[in-house]
Amino acid sequence: MTPNRRRVLRGLGASLLAPLLSTATALSAAAADDLRFVHAFGETVLPAPARRVVSLGYTTHDTLLALGVPPLAVRYWYGDHPFGVWPWAQPYLHGAEPDLLTGEVSMERVAALRPDLVVAIGSGISRAEYDVLSRIAPVLMHEARFPAYGTPWEAMTRTIGRALGRSGAAEELVAATWARFAAAKARDPGWAGRTAVAAYHWAGESGAFVGGDTRARFLRDLGLVPTPVVERMGADDGFYGALSPEDLSPLDADILLWISSFAEVPDLVALPMRRTLRAHREGREVFAGPLVAGALSHGSVLSIPFALERLETDLAAAVDGSPATVVASAAKAGLAP
Repeated sequence: MTPNRRRVLRGLGASLLAPLLSTATALSAAAADDLRFVHAFGETVLPAPARRVVSLGYTTHDTLLALGVPPLAVRYWYGDHPFGVWPWAQPYLHGAEPDLLTGEVSMERVAALRPDLVVAIGSGISRAEYDVLSRIAPVLMHEARFPAYGTPWEAMTRTIGRALGRSGAAEELVAATWARFAAAKARDPGWAGRTAVAAYHWAGESGAFVGGDTRARFLRDLGLVPTPVVERMGADDGFYGALSPEDLSPLDADILLWISSFAEVPDLVALPMRRTLRAHREGREVFAGPLVAGALSHGSVLSIPFALERLETDLAAAVDGSPATVVASAAKAGLAP
């Protein structure tokens, strides 16, 4: 082969390879961007999709399980459930037995698990703890636009889905959850524009969950709106607002959803000013006991459909304003008029 022919072939090979190399470089850059996360404490870049994950957020294990990656460890929040995983997420363990982390975060225990990712969205860890954890593995925190405990369920699902290289599955989960809301609203058109409040009564204090709190947002996602006073209470970053025991009128909505960690609520049943509310007289109260309250509090892509399935019938019964229409959960809790 002549020298000229060799030069021509080398030039031809380079010209053929150039588009392929350019495409490969672009794909590599796109993949790197997909694993780059800007958050409240800075930026985290993953070298590859995560597979060994420690879940330090109090509810982030739900999303990991929904996406098919059982965590190595789960941060305990509350309740008495195996591995800290509540019933709606138990089927997704598929035999996994994650460590249960209680109390303050133990850096030694996290390091011993050799994770390639620590999910700390909604964990409440400090910047100093983040810095230490980042020496063990990349750490995901909440985006700066959200409060520490206020990442919406769809943003949580998409962020963790990207970190796992499972964005497609994450989008499917988000779409399926929105479809459940849409189907419920289609079945119950009477909810549209009606007022609803997620309320609590605990240790002598009554109040409402507000703003971006998962319990308040659940009602908004069903097309319901808060009462004007409760709406104003949610103007800051707080997730609840206490009320004077002498005036519970801000809770007087077309649907009053009581959230409780207890199945029996004698203090709430006997609460004098509750009986002055139109919501009580017209049978508009709904009661979310420990399991459903837990699902609303977790506010995850797994727990929200669980809560909706159990509350829809009672929400529909309450909104008609007829005391003759039995709201089963309220009647069982002794709240019926």
